[in-house]
Amino acid sequence: MNIDRVKIALGNHVTYLTLVLVLIGASVFAQKIDSNVISYKPKAQAVSKLPVIKGTVQPYKMNVYRYLNSNHTAKAGSNNKEKNEKFLTVLKIYPNPVVEQLNISLRLDKSTNLSIKITDLLGNEIVTLLNEKASPGEHTKTFNVPAKLNAGIYFLRIVAGGEPIIKRISVL
Repeated sequence: MNIDRVKIALGNHVTYLTLVLVLIGASVFAQKIDSNVISYKPKAQAVSKLPVIKGTVQPYKMNVYRYLNSNHTAKAGSNNKEKNEKFLTVLKIYPNPVVEQLNISLRLDKSTNLSIKITDLLGNEIVTLLNEKASPGEHTKTFNVPAKLNAGIYFLRIVAGGEPIIKRISVL
């Protein structure tokens, strides 16, 4: 009787196993994809890792200053007397680096318009400190540094009688 039970149990397992093989075989022997047809999937395009700057940027405008030595001679055909006259002598700019106050000591030979401006490294005007008619002689001017000036390097442009003198200052 035990042998009959084993045959029945084994028969049940074989039947079950046959059923599983038929089901698997059905999917294995189902219609296959034609290997000659290749599907093309386009590659994903590479995403740029560069940051995109949104906003407006002021275009660069070049300011050309005349950087002339005091012993510079003018070209032929121009008025030598006017070029050799010196209206302005900057004696001292202190303290440099500047924290809160800037002192400028200068000497004017003639009465003339005096303009003192702070410009950035590109030559763009940041602030006008002084623009007035000044008498001849030695002057010491004291200015408070504007709060809008960030720490960095700037140029001090002093113009008297059309003669510019440019000095570098550091702001802390």
